[in-house]
Amino acid sequence: MAQQEAEDARVREGYAARAAEYTELFGHIGQMDAVDRERIGRWADGVDGRILDVGCGPGHWTAYLVERGADAAGIDLVPDFIAGASARFPHISYRTASLADIDLAPGSLGGVLAWYSLIHATPDGLPHLLGAARRGIREGGDLLVGFFDGPDGQPFPHAVTTAHYWSVPGMSTQLERAGFSVLDSETRVQGGRRPHASLSAVAN
Repeated sequence: MAQQEAEDARVREGYAARAAEYTELFGHIGQMDAVDRERIGRWADGVDGRILDVGCGPGHWTAYLVERGADAAGIDLVPDFIAGASARFPHISYRTASLADIDLAPGSLGGVLAWYSLIHATPDGLPHLLGAARRGIREGGDLLVGFFDGPDGQPFPHAVTTAHYWSVPGMSTQLERAGFSVLDSETRVQGGRRPHASLSAVAN
């Protein structure tokens, strides 16, 4: 637990220092790739129950889900992000919290969106976070994870703080160990960007 708290603090401090810059650059749904909007929107349309947007950052993906008719809320480690999201989208529920320690009733969620919000977890810490997601999602509920595609667990110098690559097979194994069955995957490489991947899974 102490290690997870230290990891959370590292991520919190890194993003807090750049929250305004990050929101300006990446905090609006129109700035997001159309392929991602389609992927996330289609996934959310199939979720039965509340969706928790984990690591919601500026809150734009949570708002996107709500605008599509989903029952969605967002959490993030960074108070600056939550304050900004609440101001921009006052009709949506946001709160400062970590997936690692959020007080969720077991099986209370229909789905979890973890779109690039697990990339800073160490290989030792990722199973704990996926386990927390599994406890919160009801059996048959859904998980969508977006991440950087690469060698399993390899660290790299992300602009904010150290992040980690995962391959589709490697992340699939992590999800299966946490109690999920992978439904599908998507990968792409675009010029000037790190390779992207996402996995959709169902809770067993």
